[in-house]
Amino acid sequence: MRFSTTALLALPLLASAAESPFEQYRAKFQNFLSSFGASTPGQPKADAPAVGGAAPGVATGGKGSKTKKVAEPKKIDVLTLENWKDTLYGPVRADAAQPAEWLVLVSGRNKTCFGRCERIDTAFTESAVKFASLPPSQPSPQHLARVNCDDTPVLCNAWSANAGAIWLFEVPTAPGAVVEIHTRRMNLTTVTAQDIVDAYAGTAATNRTEAGWHRFDPNGWFHPIEGKFAKYGLAMPLGYTFWALNAIPSWGMMLIVSFLSRSMMNRRMEGMNRPAGAPGAGPRAAPAGDARS
Repeated sequence: MRFSTTALLALPLLASAAESPFEQYRAKFQNFLSSFGASTPGQPKADAPAVGGAAPGVATGGKGSKTKKVAEPKKIDVLTLENWKDTLYGPVRADAAQPAEWLVLVSGRNKTCFGRCERIDTAFTESAVKFASLPPSQPSPQHLARVNCDDTPVLCNAWSANAGAIWLFEVPTAPGAVVEIHTRRMNLTTVTAQDIVDAYAGTAATNRTEAGWHRFDPNGWFHPIEGKFAKYGLAMPLGYTFWALNAIPSWGMMLIVSFLSRSMMNRRMEGMNRPAGAPGAGPRAAPAGDARS
């Protein structure tokens, strides 16, 4: 058999063509494996709203342009189960003329907010710039903070807080004075930074209830600081309890209820089948016709 020069030159091309399908499959398989390591737990998401930074769309200077000074956005603290009280009481000063105000956003992600809190997270971050830019004649909160119920579910359960709301804490300067708390639900579909600014402006109204705010009763059970659960030290244990109940899947609760009901029925049947005179057995009825006068 004789090979021509053209056939010999075509052999490398045929070999590369035979290997190309395997190379394509191998590349796809490597991309598939790398997709698992693209987002590891505990790492911040790239699309998460920034806590601070300059306002978007502002010129920072250049040739032939004027630099516009931008107000530094207010700091947004993150409240956790360990630091929330220290953070709220940190700015309190005995010589202050008014209570320390905290405007707190309660949000979440997929577990507690079903993925619907991204808009309000962004709006709250943008409101930090708007609050800092307000003139002194307009009301502005002293401090801003946020709570993520996916990261701190025990704290949200202890507060009886639902994601998608803003809370206003007024921490008094006098020791022993009542901490006033007002809450307001926001529309997660249409909320904007201006809506949050306007909602806070409504707290200056004489009747905050008419402005859409709900006041926590300090003498009630569920006030996070003044409530009876908090005073008796039961708020956090209840938070852990509710968190554990929510963590158990529905089929797990069914198994627990089934196990408890079976145990109760077995104990009852054992008590009914015990012979007369056995410890714990109840009195047996006399046989029919054996009554004595």
